[in-house]
Order: sequence, then C-alpha cells, then structure tokens
Amino acid sequence: MSSFFLISETQPWKDLKAHVEDIKKTHLRDLLTDDKRCQSMLIEFDDILLDYSRQQATPETIQRLLKLAEAASLKENINRMYSGEHINSTENRSVLHVALRASRDAVIQSDGKNVVPEVWKVLDKIQEFSERVRNGSWVGATGKALKDVVAIGIGGSFLGPLFVHTALQTDPEAIESARGRQLRFLANVDPIDVARNITGLNPETTLVVVVSKTFTTAETMLNARTLREWISSALGPSAVAKHMVAVSTNLTLVEKFGIDPNNAFAFWDWVGGRYSVCSAVGVLPLSLQYGFSVIEKFLNGASSIDQHFYSQPFESNIPVLLGLLSIWNVSFLGYPARAILPYSQALEKLAPHIQQVSMESNGKGVSIDGVPLPFEAGEIDFGEPGTNGQHSFYQLIHQGRVIPCDFIGVVKSQQPVFLKGEVVSNHDELMSNFFAQPDALAYGKTADQLQKENVSPHLIPHKTFSGNRPSLSLLLPSLKAYNIGQLLAIYEHRIAVEGFIWGINSFDQWGVELGKSLATQVRKQLNASRTKGEPVQGFNFSTTTMLNRYLQASSDIPADLPTALPKI
Repeated sequence: MSSFFLISETQPWKDLKAHVEDIKKTHLRDLLTDDKRCQSMLIEFDDILLDYSRQQATPETIQRLLKLAEAASLKENINRMYSGEHINSTENRSVLHVALRASRDAVIQSDGKNVVPEVWKVLDKIQEFSERVRNGSWVGATGKALKDVVAIGIGGSFLGPLFVHTALQTDPEAIESARGRQLRFLANVDPIDVARNITGLNPETTLVVVVSKTFTTAETMLNARTLREWISSALGPSAVAKHMVAVSTNLTLVEKFGIDPNNAFAFWDWVGGRYSVCSAVGVLPLSLQYGFSVIEKFLNGASSIDQHFYSQPFESNIPVLLGLLSIWNVSFLGYPARAILPYSQALEKLAPHIQQVSMESNGKGVSIDGVPLPFEAGEIDFGEPGTNGQHSFYQLIHQGRVIPCDFIGVVKSQQPVFLKGEVVSNHDELMSNFFAQPDALAYGKTADQLQKENVSPHLIPHKTFSGNRPSLSLLLPSLKAYNIGQLLAIYEHRIAVEGFIWGINSFDQWGVELGKSLATQVRKQLNASRTKGEPVQGFNFSTTTMLNRYLQASSDIPADLPTALPKI
C-alpha cells in the first residue's frame, strides 16, 4: 500500500469489485419480486419517501457499501465538516454551509469561534432591509417604491438562487407574498442577457443586487458596471447608492464602486459559491421577492436534512444512501452519468443547479493528498422535468446507454387542476408517468412478450427493451418552501458523501480558475489589437487564426464605443 490513503486499496473496495460479478447475474425484474428486499430499501423521513429498490443492488450490496463508508471514515469526515475543521485543505478553509441554516441557538465552530451569531446578524439585517424595501419605507432616488430586483452573479451566485426562485414562483403562499414584484437574474456576460434582464424595467423602480465575494469577478463586475450605467444615465450618478446593494466581503471595492458599504451583506470564506444559496447570496434577493418569512421556511427545511444527515444511522440516512449508491453506479458498475428527473415543472432549474454542485465539486482526478486516482470519480449530471424529458432523451435511457435515474415526485401539486369529464386530474396524469417510468426501465420488454402481442417479427428487435436499468424515486409531500430546502440539502450532502468516499476535495474548483486566467490573456490581446493595432501573438496557431478572423470580421466596431446599452 502507498504512503497515501486511497480508498481503492482497501478490502471493502476490493470486495465490492468482486461483488459486481454477482450483481451482473441478476435482473431487476427478478430482484423486484423479493418483497422483503424491497421493503428494506424504503426509507422515510419527515414525510419524504425514498425508494431505491430499483437499484442494481441487494441487501448484501448495501452492507458492503456501508463497510466501504466505514473504511473511508465517513462518519469522522461528516463530524469534521460539522465541527468546522479545515476539510477544504487546498484552500485551508472550513466547509460550513450547514451553519447558514442553523437555529439561532446552535453552536457551530470555525477557528474556535461560534459562527452562528454572525450568520443570524446577517439574516436579521436581510430581514430588516427586505421589509423596508417591500413596505415602501426604502425608496429609489425619485421617491418611487422599488418593486423589481435584478440579482447579478454567476455560477453558485446564480444557479442556486434561480432554482429556488423558479420553484417558489408557483407556490400559493409565495405568489401572494410576491404580488406586484419581479425578480430577475443576470449571469452571462453576453450583452443579450443584459438586454433580456432590463427590458420592460424602469430604473426608477429597480433595485440591483451585485453578488461577488471579492467584488472582482470579471463577468459579474462588467454586468454590474453596465447596470450602474443604466441607472446613472437615467437618474444620475448619485442614484446608485439608492438602487444598488452588494453581497460581498470587500467593502473597499464596494464603496469605490458607488455602493454604500452599509448596504453590503456579508458572507464568509467557509461558504463555497455553489453551496451559498442559503447565505445572503440567495436569501437577500429571494427575501426581497417573497418576504423573509417564506425564505426562513426554506432554510428550516434545509436544516431538517442537515440534522438528519448528521445524526441518523447510515442504513436509514437518505443523503448517505444516495451517495453510496452513486459510488456503486459510477465506480463499480461503470455508469458515468446520472439523470435528474423531477416530475414538477417548478423544479425545472434543479438539474442545472445540481449539475454545477456535483460536477464542480467532484470533477476531480486526484485524491485530497494530490495522488492521481486509479478509478473514475464524479458524475455527468443532466436532467429535465417529466414529462418533457420523456419526449426528449428518454429514448436513449430506455434502449441506449444505461443511465441511472433520480425520479422526484410530489404528492400535492402547487397548482392542482381538475377538469370535468377527465379520467384523472392533471397532476394524476403527470404522476402516472412518475410511477410508470421506473418500472419500464427496470422490467423492460422481452421478445417473448412482443411475440405474444403479435408484433411483426421484423419489428421485435426494435421494440425489445432490455430493462435492468437502475433508478431511485424520491416522493415529497408537497413543494412548499420547506420542501424545497429539504431537496437542496439532500443533494448537497449526497455530493459530500461521494467526495468523502472517493477521498477527493469536493470543496475547491481549480478547473474554473484556469479558464479565467487564459481569458485574461485574450482580453489584453483584444484591447491591444483594437486600440493600438498590435498583432496577435503569444498564442498557438489555431487560437491565433481564430482571433485574427474575429478581429478582422469585427473591424467595423470602433475601439472606443460611446456609452450604449442593449436594446430589445
């Protein structure tokens, strides 16, 4: 064994590798006849039901996975995270997004200090500020109420808050709280995104929230300067202080930008961007739209899963079991992708958010000690709400590559519809597909069955379904703010479990930084070529050719453009 710890060198890992051959001899249509097995694979917590009986696994598989968790010191790693140890070793930071939704009286330490009072100081400030904006006591430069909010951020400062916002838009309580208000998110540096976000808005009634920890993120700050110009050109430069606020820790740059530092809302280096939706990053814009009381329920839902994850035995711990099953599918059965399939249109932004949380966290090729991994880690995540996905990529899932699926259903629709004369309600129709698809994937359809149905022989190969395609089902009682918080935390902790088992650092993202540094070189070249006529140099042949084509084709664009904003 090497001097560095690799989970693949442990006996439980080797035992699971050997166990794969046993599983290959089984088929889900046979495994699902074992009621006792299926019963053991049902887990319930706080009205959430997890059914993983359609995974290619037996009770013995689960026991072997639990031994793998023990070999990886999973419980110790969870404890280290919750106690504020610097488990993000490459950046020497704690990982404490659980503190963002902890109760006011909780004690969670980082560097010997209880961080919970700091969290609640910011939450109280958000509540006070959002209520002033919403009740009209904080007004814009011309005395008009600020009813529209544009949140500027990118990555974790965008996808998480957008997911929650989209999920709440059709919740009756949230609808009532948001009446007369708009929330938009500006992320892409593409001026088209700017145009789409400001079209139809009046600067007099718009508040802009700039989200950047360092206040130096290139895309975010260019978008912020663009909207600052939009406000200044309409209302004058002094209006910026009334129409722009910040979520940042760099108060010097916030003030230099023109935002009052008193209107900056803090977060901390122990909050990773993709885990920051429960910080001011998400809570501020969401509270401005829906009111703090609604968003506090979202935080409480996430907190309920935090406690479950921390205290529940692994064999009945939802995030742990989900994480272990992902390890089984990726590293042992060789399935590199996962489809996230919520049967609720309100969850249409869940897959894009989890795609970032998962692939940015676990897209690593070395262990936390810097040793190249001798196995594949990370998953390719994608998804679309049902039933839309069924008419898109389900063909591949049923008869092409094997892709484990997460089916997410909701018992009570946010917007129930019952049409007279219909056999079932609209939501029942949706949920009929939620229940049917996992079985279709598991059982498939054999050539013998098709023959008995008198299918033409030449069509039988095309209509045969091999089945034995794994999935799991999560059934939520409803989709209120509380449940949305639960769902978010389940996925966050599942991803952490995977990273702990694989022995990687799930909380840094150096791959993101490389692209940023290369873009800086190109930016300098574009400026030098446009303003000084300097030739393109210092790049490879391909990039040089493409840059020259771009510069030549856009040569009619003057280097010093007059101030102009996108128009639709």
